[in-house]
Amino acid sequence: MTDQVTAPTPIAPTVSAPARTPVQRLLSLDVVRGITIAFMIMVNNNGGPGSWRFMNHAVWNGLTPTDLVFPTFVFIVGISVVFAFDARLARGATRARLAWHTVLRTVILILFGIVVNSFPFFELPHMRFYGVLQRIAICYLVVGLFYLWDNRAWTKVVALVAALVGYWVLVRWVPVPGAGMPGRDVPFLDMTQNLVSWIDRLLFPHHLYLYAPDHNVRDPEGLLSDLPAIGTALLGVLTGLWLRADKPASFKANGLAVAALCSSALGYFWALWFPLNKNMWTSSYVLVAAGYSLLLLTLAFWAVEVKGWRKGWTWVWLVFGSNAIVAYMVSELLPGVLNTVAVPNGPRKHASLNVVIFSDAFAHIPDPHWAAFTYSVTFTAVCFIPVLILYRKKIFLKI
Repeated sequence: MTDQVTAPTPIAPTVSAPARTPVQRLLSLDVVRGITIAFMIMVNNNGGPGSWRFMNHAVWNGLTPTDLVFPTFVFIVGISVVFAFDARLARGATRARLAWHTVLRTVILILFGIVVNSFPFFELPHMRFYGVLQRIAICYLVVGLFYLWDNRAWTKVVALVAALVGYWVLVRWVPVPGAGMPGRDVPFLDMTQNLVSWIDRLLFPHHLYLYAPDHNVRDPEGLLSDLPAIGTALLGVLTGLWLRADKPASFKANGLAVAALCSSALGYFWALWFPLNKNMWTSSYVLVAAGYSLLLLTLAFWAVEVKGWRKGWTWVWLVFGSNAIVAYMVSELLPGVLNTVAVPNGPRKHASLNVVIFSDAFAHIPDPHWAAFTYSVTFTAVCFIPVLILYRKKIFLKI
């Protein structure tokens, strides 16, 4: 995501910022991005019903390691905004140019997300418009433009508190039309009778993730829940500002560790009243997930930036992280191909290529958990091949 243009021409009031160190690529952040995208591919292709619980999302309230993948990626987007935008401004990019590219990238990500949702049949009557890439795009757009307009930390804290507390107020104390007051007339955080799902059914009838011919249900990436997801990205921006500060690496690592503990503790405490819920992207979930994301970043930062352990173990994650969107697109489109292609499977029977591959190559493993996990790892290794080719050719596709 780089451009070289003419001297800066601010599109908003210039805000002075503390002196910071020269913009340098943070290798530990690339490692965390690679780990996150690899695990995202694994859990999205977990081998089916035989997979371990930690390889599946919580059904509703609660938390599994799988529920931490998506917010970690959004968190990384927030950090990347700080480093990428500062680097491009330092090279002479204008704020107006960066703002235009931010909008353009948002549109491209949304279109990619619709392709991922609809491939290979693209059935317009029930085409899903929400999605993972769409949520990433919205978060990137909001925090990117916000950072261009004002790069001070305290404004991000105010926006974060407003997003998380405001979402809690909306979901907890605004009556759901046709259902009533949450916690009184309808259970608080009911699966279908909540404000988020009601808005989604109103805006996109028959275009939601969970849809049945006779009724709409809900969407885990619904419109209103973008608000706390933006909070996740803002936490990433604040982390990026901390990492860009002119402080020793060991001091930064300690700060990340403290932030991880504080965020998790506050999130678990808030969960007593506002349960952890990935589908609703609850405010408590934002803080707890950020705590785990910060913990992963702390470990990577300590190993790479403080101890200097850069050789060997980082390579596979750097390859994955170098073309994360490519890896994700391949991992989402490939199952569509495998599930569409029908191949012979016994006398007068046909099955999808994906089913045949699993039954012939993995189902023979006695333990169904290990069978599913082996499939998941193998699928992720296959997705690694195209990004490895791009990496060796020094091709890094940026949106």
